[in-house]
Amino acid sequence: MATSMHLNLFIMGCGHHKAAWRHPSSAVERLGDISYYEALARTAERGKFDAVFFADGQAAGNVADGPLWFLEPLTTLAAMARATEHIGLISTISSTFYTPFHAARMLASLDHISRGRVGWNLVTSMFDSEARNHNYPAMPSHAERYSRAAEFADTMLALWDSWEEDALRCDRAGLFADPDKVQAITHQGEHFLVDGPLNIPRPPQGRPVLFQAGASEQGRDLAARYAEAIYAVAYDLDSAQAYYRDIQARVASCGRSPVAIMPGLVTYVASSEAEARVRQRELDVLLPTQDSLRQLSQFIGQDCSDWALDAPLPALPPLEEFTGPKGRYATILRIIDCEKPTLRELLGRLAAGGGHCTMIGTPEKIADEMQRWVEQGGADGFNLMPPALPSSIDDFVDQVVPVLQQRGLFRREYTGCTLREHLGLERPSAS
Repeated sequence: MATSMHLNLFIMGCGHHKAAWRHPSSAVERLGDISYYEALARTAERGKFDAVFFADGQAAGNVADGPLWFLEPLTTLAAMARATEHIGLISTISSTFYTPFHAARMLASLDHISRGRVGWNLVTSMFDSEARNHNYPAMPSHAERYSRAAEFADTMLALWDSWEEDALRCDRAGLFADPDKVQAITHQGEHFLVDGPLNIPRPPQGRPVLFQAGASEQGRDLAARYAEAIYAVAYDLDSAQAYYRDIQARVASCGRSPVAIMPGLVTYVASSEAEARVRQRELDVLLPTQDSLRQLSQFIGQDCSDWALDAPLPALPPLEEFTGPKGRYATILRIIDCEKPTLRELLGRLAAGGGHCTMIGTPEKIADEMQRWVEQGGADGFNLMPPALPSSIDDFVDQVVPVLQQRGLFRREYTGCTLREHLGLERPSAS
């Protein structure tokens, strides 16, 4: 892959630190204000980022702990598209809870509204609390969810391809569209029955860009088959390199060209490392211990509320026996193996980003480490997870991006108009 980095801004509430909303200067009162998200997108666009990205969830969670979800992402991106010109706009889509026609229609609409800047992150969702909001008593099995996800992706792509490039005529004296160039897909599969065609002409990008974040074996295989870019969880460079090698080998075995891989990255930036660590502690001290324990219990699939805070952790089941989301769990196992933390120390480590790579220090030090990850085969760029918003992304754009640009590692100006062009992807033709 090219040494020029890709950068996404992962927007999550007041920031990815669980206590960011508690800070006196947080934007917690503005989470329902679209101008907050528009301003974040414009900051990322000022930094020449590839895209902004929203995760999504289908359950409220413990509302006392702090904000998880507020505005629905696809609706939010529609407004953000009108407030920006270049930045890509990506949202998570759950193949377990959406149907292909519904999702394909909304994403195609957004691609038209944004003039070709939309991407989607395909997930299978995680929790029974989400399933029970969508007519399931519990989440389907892992195998069933991934079988449905593969069929979901195939059907989405077919729907976008149901309109040929030149199907629209707009001939006032004749045809609006050539019916010979708009075809039903007549999909009949295990999970979906979809006649098609889509009732929206082909999107400006041909198809919105497909992201994936596979961690389990089935997740990695799904990413290798379909993903055009991949989000990853990597605690350190060694784990990033191992994941990178594995995914690119799977991609190659599917007869595809290498795809961009972007691990999550939490940064604390300041003029000195000591000052950056002060900023980290300012957030850490605001987090109630019980909130941290609830988060960890969710990550490891068992109640840890009565564990001793200043003792080593009890032995956790090996990865192959864990039935929940495996990427985050594998990262926690690696942190425990490498750092031998007490429970209290682990809670602090997971407070921002849940085990994603964390870089703390000066702009030059952080740029050094990002460059090392890219040049040593651990990443093609990063999915930025600012611990506090908007302050952490302001710090990154104003201080780290200029260093990357000076080193020739990141663009100074956009050279394209679509998300595909930002990522160096070809525009697919209708199959």
